[in-house]
Amino acid sequence: MKSPINVDFLRTPLTLKIIAFFFLSITLFYFGYHWSNNYHQLIFFSTSQNPNPVVSISPNFNKSFNINTVVDHNQPPPIDSAGKFGILNENGTMSDEFEVGDFSVDDWVNETHKVEDSSVKFVIQKFGLCSRNMSEYIPCLDNEDAIRKLNSTEKGERFERHCPEQGRGLNCLVPTPLGYRNPIPWPRSRDEVWYSNVPHTRLVEDKGGQNWISRDKDKFKFPGGGTQFIHGADEYLDHISRMIPEITFGQHIRVVLDIGCGVASFGAYLLSRNVLTMSVAPKDVHENQIQFALERGVPAMAAAFATRRLLYPSQAFDLMHCSRCRINWTRDDGILLLEVNRMLRAGGYFVWAAQPVYKHEEILEEQWEEMLNLTTRLCWKFLKRDGYIAIWQKPFDNSCYLNREAGTKPPLCDSSDDPDNVWYVDLKACISQLSKNRKGGNVARWPARLQTPPNRLQNIKMDALLSRNELFKAESKYWDDIIDGYVRFLRWKEMRLRNVMDMRAGFGGFAAALINQNLSSWVMNIVPVSGPNTLPVIYDRGLIGVMHDWCEAFDTYPRTYDLLHAANLLSVERKRCNVSSIMLEMDRILRPGGRAYIQDSLEIMDELQEIAKAIGWQVTLRETAEGPHARYRVLVCDKHLLRP
Repeated sequence: MKSPINVDFLRTPLTLKIIAFFFLSITLFYFGYHWSNNYHQLIFFSTSQNPNPVVSISPNFNKSFNINTVVDHNQPPPIDSAGKFGILNENGTMSDEFEVGDFSVDDWVNETHKVEDSSVKFVIQKFGLCSRNMSEYIPCLDNEDAIRKLNSTEKGERFERHCPEQGRGLNCLVPTPLGYRNPIPWPRSRDEVWYSNVPHTRLVEDKGGQNWISRDKDKFKFPGGGTQFIHGADEYLDHISRMIPEITFGQHIRVVLDIGCGVASFGAYLLSRNVLTMSVAPKDVHENQIQFALERGVPAMAAAFATRRLLYPSQAFDLMHCSRCRINWTRDDGILLLEVNRMLRAGGYFVWAAQPVYKHEEILEEQWEEMLNLTTRLCWKFLKRDGYIAIWQKPFDNSCYLNREAGTKPPLCDSSDDPDNVWYVDLKACISQLSKNRKGGNVARWPARLQTPPNRLQNIKMDALLSRNELFKAESKYWDDIIDGYVRFLRWKEMRLRNVMDMRAGFGGFAAALINQNLSSWVMNIVPVSGPNTLPVIYDRGLIGVMHDWCEAFDTYPRTYDLLHAANLLSVERKRCNVSSIMLEMDRILRPGGRAYIQDSLEIMDELQEIAKAIGWQVTLRETAEGPHARYRVLVCDKHLLRP
């Protein structure tokens, strides 16, 4: 009887080729799957510069997981549960209806973990304290060696960034001043701070008669006044509203820049009107004004109108204010006012309170005429002058610019100029044109604008080609869920969280989540230069932030933030610079008693823990709600008060 299998057929060349191809395919699939960087998490942004971007489907799509093998059944179940994790529907396309999965600290591990299979051992020597005279050290603003080598300082170059050379940056812990105390909590801090925390009386001596600041025993007091608003900031703000009723604080006007802010009383009192103000001033002879502002709990940073663009995007601010800010706006063909024009939103307002507005002296009247001439050529509409104050409005579109007489100066900027390119970019004596479709000008009223995907979202240079509105919503929902867990289980509302920094802000979802939770905090949103420039979206949402390179120091005083939040940042930046330098900078700007939350890949956590311990932080490595098999962790770092 013949065998049912034809052995000769199996030995044919064609059959052998088919069998070999089958086994080769299985082998390649196996190795490709297991060698891939298969992270079980949403990644919103990529820094790759692929000229043909595509939308990838999550490796977790359409999978089911048996969580019974990883859940501790002795623990109580989560309060809620979610059906899906991600933003893809069953067809693999982007969906408006998605859930992000509940966060629960029941799934967290409370002790520090080590990676058992790691072959890399980190031994980092403990960092010592810097000298006492560095207690207010700002590396990129206090680099005297670089400042002495400047060719000129006549335009304010000394107040700009001059960072230490690579390898010569901060390598020690900045000490606190003698007698440092836990800051007075908000809202009391708006009106008083401890003298020992900012022990400088120069402003009291120079401005004591102008209702700025006074000293009362062991405290500084802030009456809420200023050089041009001696009757108080509230009366001054009411005056502006009476002059121009269309200036509705907390509705059309949400984001403001206060130039030459003093101790930031203008911005401090706008907070009660739902207005977020970026208060800026140079570190000049009154060098501690920004330090006072941040100690009070008011958004502020050191910045100067000099030779470079400020680190804010175009069309960022609904209103810009200058009260005796000591800036010559008409110098060099109005180049400084052109920088104001770049940052001012279409239809936004410029408020100027200075001697040329109200004094009738010959030289001051000449300055007033020069200002009127310049603003007319900028197509600003002069609205009103009343008392100390004059107000202009920027146009809503380009029609006036395009209808000016030929040869009118300043000219329009070249079409190749990117008005959102700000990192070490020189000022330009030209007018930045507005978008033809009015992107950036037509934002919703506050508070609706916080959750509304803005038009400029489509202009962000990033890999995602389509469905950006869904990415925007996904990021917001993700952080809403995480912050809700922090509030419910880690009692964030009981912590002193006033000055907060998000070190890699994306679209600002973390800051928006804090607002949704009604936390009494404000957030400085940082957009790293190593990723896509999402800063215009952050401002369109009614939030504030700045462009920054974390390989360099940030322009703020030591001990100015209560919470630092760094999500998926350090594993990216360590390809460009030393992680120890970034964490030392974090320690410099973090207040004693403050906390850092570092969410990053498991592969980097050993190194981060050792650096944190060398700095002197108390660290706890926690799992997220995705459990022990997730490829990332959250490192919680507590900074304690160190004394020499």
